[in-house]
Amino acid sequence: MAKIVKFPINNSAKLGYKKVRKRKCVNLEDFGQLNMFTAPPSEARVVSMQSYESAFEQALYLDEENSEQAAEYYWKAIKAGECVADAYCNLGILESARENYVKAIDCLTNCLKHDPRHFEAHYNLANVYSEVGELNLAKLHYEISIEIEPDFESSYYNLGLVMAMQKDFKDAVRVLTKYKELATDRERENVEKLINSLQRSMKSKAQ
Repeated sequence: MAKIVKFPINNSAKLGYKKVRKRKCVNLEDFGQLNMFTAPPSEARVVSMQSYESAFEQALYLDEENSEQAAEYYWKAIKAGECVADAYCNLGILESARENYVKAIDCLTNCLKHDPRHFEAHYNLANVYSEVGELNLAKLHYEISIEIEPDFESSYYNLGLVMAMQKDFKDAVRVLTKYKELATDRERENVEKLINSLQRSMKSKAQ
């Protein structure tokens, strides 16, 4: 989870990182695109790692078990040429969780070298750049992630926060309004408070 942005309300935490979607090289329903803070299905807990034939599948299993060996198996997958972009992406998440932001950026940019339109890499890279205060780069990668996956609501929310941090309140309201259209009822109520706060900031700035 990214740092809390100091807005006048308490619902301004950025939405978290995203693991890769299930690719053609992986045939596991349990390990699709999962939020790194979401518990995996209960049946995933009782499956032995030996059930997975590939290093990447083993890495996913270990990752969901919060095992430190996950990174080792992602690297094994990369060396084997298996799901290279996805492995780099998930390594980037692991490095970011350890606050190794330089390594996280390196992993995520290596992912993009293998797949320039890798949605999760752009979204996660934007989160990392936001963490380290590189707001222009964060904005760029959130915008690219929206171009690739226009219905992924978290990109709009985080982009809106970045724009607000840059004091671009008008565009922040526009983007957060789009997020509100895609969000659940509970999320809409929360983001409405943020939009109202930004609109008050706009009025204050205009005076």
